[in-house]
Amino acid sequence: MQTDVLVVGGGPAGLATSIAASLKGLRVTVIDPRKPPIDKPCGEGLLPEAASALRTLGIEIDSRIAVPFSGIRFSDESSSATARFSGRKAFGLRRTVLHHLLVERATQLGVSLLWGAPILNLDSHSVRVGGNSISFRSLVGADGLHSRVRKFAGLDSSRRPHSRFGFRRHYTIAPWSDVVEVRWGAKSQMIVTPTSASEICISLFTSNPRVRIGGALGQFPDVAERLRGAQPVSTEAGAVTTLGRARSVVRENIALVGDAGCTVDGIAGQGLSLAFQQAIALAEALGRDDLAQYEFAHRRITRTPIRMTRLLLGMNASAALRRKVLRLFDSRPALFSKMISIHADGPAPDALGAGAILNLGWRVLWA
Repeated sequence: MQTDVLVVGGGPAGLATSIAASLKGLRVTVIDPRKPPIDKPCGEGLLPEAASALRTLGIEIDSRIAVPFSGIRFSDESSSATARFSGRKAFGLRRTVLHHLLVERATQLGVSLLWGAPILNLDSHSVRVGGNSISFRSLVGADGLHSRVRKFAGLDSSRRPHSRFGFRRHYTIAPWSDVVEVRWGAKSQMIVTPTSASEICISLFTSNPRVRIGGALGQFPDVAERLRGAQPVSTEAGAVTTLGRARSVVRENIALVGDAGCTVDGIAGQGLSLAFQQAIALAEALGRDDLAQYEFAHRRITRTPIRMTRLLLGMNASAALRRKVLRLFDSRPALFSKMISIHADGPAPDALGAGAILNLGWRVLWA
């Protein structure tokens, strides 16, 4: 079997890459040892840039299949600040629903999807899966945090990533707000995202692997009161969440996309948005047979989210600093709205380059 592009990993990043590459006229094969629907613990929110990227791929997210939300609210025990998105829509929906939409679109475009297909042998131009050998021109690693493709290409970073733990559970209760709520506790955050008209997703991010959502609710009394009597409708799922990146995302005919190349802590809510933007940029480079173009685009796409995530993790590390920053956001809502707009709406406008954004963030943090 021959293909132009072999994508290892059938999660959102791999499927988005396969769709984008197919739209460039390339033959694409996706292999994954798992079988759909593929789920992963996450906050289940699509920021405006993610919804826009999906539209580019031919997938329209709307209120028939998802719950729109209009902004983000940060709060702790004493302060609260809300920022609304500037015109573009964001949505909450189950990860499994999103995966189904991506599989459906990839199938429509003729992508060859090989599920339940573990890699038995891999070299720079072919892979053996079961009794079949697949040859390819380009190899894409979309196989997540512990990427086999990244290791094969020698692109593992020598730096240890910043790691925490994330947990997720769904509850049957009507959403009580039209924004995603980010509640700050003692070195942990609880995020409330609407996923349907009668369901919310609760996510917890913490440095303590022994803490679970039920045990952490004492730090978030407002959420605990809201959930009183609400029934959980999913098991609690957990995963490691990191901030880190590969040594590079390109080597010869191999490229990395999604968590295989760069991860941002779950507090940023940017994982899917970055994966879809990278997929579109990678397909453009594959279409031109110029992966160096993707390396440059990847740095541009991830630069600001990485810096913003570091800022948020700085707030997590110091309670005094966090209270100071949240009070500042509360008193200067326009500043908070500008930062959230930069964070959620994609690459910064020319007037606010990455350096200016970083300086703005640290000025806020140390004001």
